[in-house]
Amino acid sequence: MTTAPTVSEILADWIVEMDLANVPNDAIAGCANTIIDTIGLSVAALDTDYGQSVRQAFDDRGTATVFGIGQGFAPESAAAINGTCGHGEDNDNTFEGCPVHSGVVIVPALMAAGQRYNLPAAAVAKGIVVGIEVMCRLGLVADKYVHKAGFHPTGILGAMAAAAGVGAAMGQTRAQLRDTMGVAGSTASGIIEYLADGSSTKRLHPGWAAQAGMRAAALGAAGFSGPSTVFEGVHGLFHGFANSKPDFTPLISDLGGMWQSGRLAFKPFACGTMTQPYVDCAIALKRRGVTPDQITAITCEVGEGTVHRLWAPLALKQNPPTAYAAKFSGPYCVAAGLVFGDAGLAEFTDTALANPALRALCPKIDFVVDPDNPYPSNYTGHVKATLTDGQVVEARAACLRGGAQEPLSRDDILAKCAANLTFAGRNGAGAQRLAEFADALMAGHGGFAPEAVDLA
Repeated sequence: MTTAPTVSEILADWIVEMDLANVPNDAIAGCANTIIDTIGLSVAALDTDYGQSVRQAFDDRGTATVFGIGQGFAPESAAAINGTCGHGEDNDNTFEGCPVHSGVVIVPALMAAGQRYNLPAAAVAKGIVVGIEVMCRLGLVADKYVHKAGFHPTGILGAMAAAAGVGAAMGQTRAQLRDTMGVAGSTASGIIEYLADGSSTKRLHPGWAAQAGMRAAALGAAGFSGPSTVFEGVHGLFHGFANSKPDFTPLISDLGGMWQSGRLAFKPFACGTMTQPYVDCAIALKRRGVTPDQITAITCEVGEGTVHRLWAPLALKQNPPTAYAAKFSGPYCVAAGLVFGDAGLAEFTDTALANPALRALCPKIDFVVDPDNPYPSNYTGHVKATLTDGQVVEARAACLRGGAQEPLSRDDILAKCAANLTFAGRNGAGAQRLAEFADALMAGHGGFAPEAVDLA
């Protein structure tokens, strides 16, 4: 009697057979843009308080590169630092269907693995494509359930995807890949209690997932066994972290045909994914001449699945305790759009948080759940403001700017990267050098030397 293959075995079969030459241009471009975006953000956060803390905590010597510093770190430590710094300002890439941040997990893991195992560019590029593709597809399976169970999808799903990507880059066999993913399920972690006080643990999740995936791949390569039913088993990943019995069709169907890595979203603003269209709505009202002092009340129609992260408890969200907590506050992000006309890195600082006009506006901002809101399949925005003269004005956003329906161009991504490098006191011209490195890497040409990219 023939036993049906498990989910991890189906993925392993695809990974072994996957040829970089057959990956479509939009997926290759999405991965190259992810490299540019991720590294620019990692450098931007090096000298923040959390950036300094994670560098001190993972100060293990080796030959791997921390972006913006150079070689000298143990590979797993470099992955943890790069991933944590890249995600620190919540301005990194995401995905519509489930807001997983693939870039800050997969890029750090594969850069470090490439240096650890002295891999050629083509192997690293294959690993990046596999990791991003698996992570996005896992997000489609997860839907809202990982968040609803109290976990961060980027940390949980990222460990699995990083393991698959590193295993692919290493050229693992089907059996090794199966074990690698099986082991990774026991390394996945990341709770979302940071929402209570704006502490930094969310920042750590992708860096931790990156190094966890690397370690799982090393164990799988060495013959350490992991459960083949890690995804779908009765005690598997989704039972433990999503309290659900999902349909795995989005993960395993049409592998090599439909590429989710060509549908990545790149954030224009440095805040939570689902707040982005609301910021655009607020900026639209500001451009129409609406000023904060004219506003008596604001109501935003929102998706039910976003409430526990961005809108509740409302009193806390209207008065976020830290600049980091403000990134996950619907009221603050809307207020920032109206007061500052932007929500970039400079709008999430202690100085911005103390702005009197913004502080006065936040308590006026409320929400109502729209039962027809399409989240998480689409991220929309809505801001309705009642003015002192009784007039009611509103703005809507039909989609996430920077997402699949309204993508950012390469020029947009280069401008964002240059601004992030400049914010960190680096030369913005480094963005173009990053683009040349990313394009050459994803073309699979020659050797692999991330330490050669000058980001001074």
